[in-house]
Amino acid sequence: MRYALRPVPLPKPAEFSAYSDALSTLLLNRGIATPAAAQAFLSPDYGLHVHDPYLMRDMDKAVARVYRAVKKGEKVIVFSDYDADGMPAGVVVHDLFRKIGFNNFENYIPHRHNEGFGLSMKAVESFAEKGAGLLITIDCGISNVTEVTRANSLGIDVIIMDHHLPHAELPAACAILNPKVSDCAYPEKMLCGAGVAYKFAQAFVKAHGAEFNVPTGWEKWLLDMVGIATLSDMVPLVGENRALAHYGLAVLRKTRRPGLSRLFTKLRVSREHLSEDDIGFTITPRLNAASRMGEPEHAFRLLSTDDEALAGAYADALEHVNNERKGTVAGLVKEIKKMLSERDITSKSVIVIGNPLWRPSLLGLVANTLSDEYGKPAFLWGRDGQGVIKGSCRNAGDLSVVAIMEGAKESFSEYGGHTASGGFAVLPDAIHSLEEKLCAACDVLSTGPASTVQEELLDAEISLGDVGWELYKDVERLAPYGTGNPKPLFLVRKAYIDSVKSFGKEKNHTEIIVRDDNFRKLSAIMFFTPTTDLPKHVSPGRTADFVVHLEKSTFKNYPELRLRVVAIP
Repeated sequence: MRYALRPVPLPKPAEFSAYSDALSTLLLNRGIATPAAAQAFLSPDYGLHVHDPYLMRDMDKAVARVYRAVKKGEKVIVFSDYDADGMPAGVVVHDLFRKIGFNNFENYIPHRHNEGFGLSMKAVESFAEKGAGLLITIDCGISNVTEVTRANSLGIDVIIMDHHLPHAELPAACAILNPKVSDCAYPEKMLCGAGVAYKFAQAFVKAHGAEFNVPTGWEKWLLDMVGIATLSDMVPLVGENRALAHYGLAVLRKTRRPGLSRLFTKLRVSREHLSEDDIGFTITPRLNAASRMGEPEHAFRLLSTDDEALAGAYADALEHVNNERKGTVAGLVKEIKKMLSERDITSKSVIVIGNPLWRPSLLGLVANTLSDEYGKPAFLWGRDGQGVIKGSCRNAGDLSVVAIMEGAKESFSEYGGHTASGGFAVLPDAIHSLEEKLCAACDVLSTGPASTVQEELLDAEISLGDVGWELYKDVERLAPYGTGNPKPLFLVRKAYIDSVKSFGKEKNHTEIIVRDDNFRKLSAIMFFTPTTDLPKHVSPGRTADFVVHLEKSTFKNYPELRLRVVAIP
């Protein structure tokens, strides 16, 4: 990765006179150049920035069909995906039904290993056997044309609440809530699955809340689930998503959910200072771990229970599953490293390795570790519960794993993802030539335009003397951070290094104490980077350049301003 300062932004607009120079620069760097845009970005307003749910295609049909099911007492199945978007989304509908006193419903989360993503024919037929009259799919379903047709033939109506890109043919559902459907006029196209479910809850309460004695505004308590999902699913944190994440964090800080409260306590997460980092680094991995280890119900129950006595048990179970996931992944990494040590991989441009006994759901985490350590793309495969060879790929470098797979597309029945990560299913006859094909594709890309080094733009160059609470408050005003709104990156040149030390149980983190011209000391933290991995010039008595974020730590029970080192260029 190469780092470069952003071009000097336009002169500070006169209308930005109320903002500091630093805040003005950060806004301009994000393309926010008018007072109205700045006001909307810095001060999300629920009334102004959360859209009318009835702008979404088929919303009236969805509300009417659910209302009919509730009044007739029909059996309803709420089928939601198994990740940190789908499960909170399922909780949104679960809580709505409970609030209106409707209990003839079942939340169903598919088993990641045995069932895979989306509706399966087996699941649909099992719902018919249970006497279901209505099936609601959340965070999935938009591509399940055959399964929805089968449901209809069995007398089950289907409502799809999804946000994934639709194919040319839409399922024959009685209502499809998806802002990405071509004829949907809903303004925010990039909602996550829980965001779509929340729009339905909004609409239902708006239409029928009074009839069921739902207090005005009660649905806002569901925003804790929407906040977790929005921050977990990496949708752009601009527009309505920014408002949903902002209010979601506010609700999470005072959540009424005993399961979440117990989990926060167990993980020593300060509810008062809860941030997007707490979601991304503590909550999301544990929710996802549940499905990776075949226990998604632990995560769903933790989020949905209102039983104080059970809350602690669910928090313990989720932490146990997460620790088991860590151990399993560590064991896989060790096993694969041993296998790689017995091979000549130095001449290979791509790591390709697999075992039919490996669970595909865990391989993305392992591939990430291997790509970081070996400095090349890693493609790992296993076999799922249906006998399909599936895998995950990661690349810490500059080549797109999707572009690599595109160059070997004849090997896959399906593939996709992003620049740094992806997933795939391998055709049975292609597994033995997979390494050869991927290496050849990577070699072609490495000599072409796609090999251009990626460049990360820095917001500003600052001195250690500039680092203070006033600057941090400007940075804080732009939170929550995530996709579409990255944390500000600053360049600090020639910082004097006072000391370097390891910390943590395994001594795999580093703290660098730097000091400014006035001999004020600041802590600069590098997590999961041991001192042995530092450049040689990063040592006491010398100077170094650092690319950093500013962050507030409350670990020592008082606020401490420190630097989070992103890179040492």
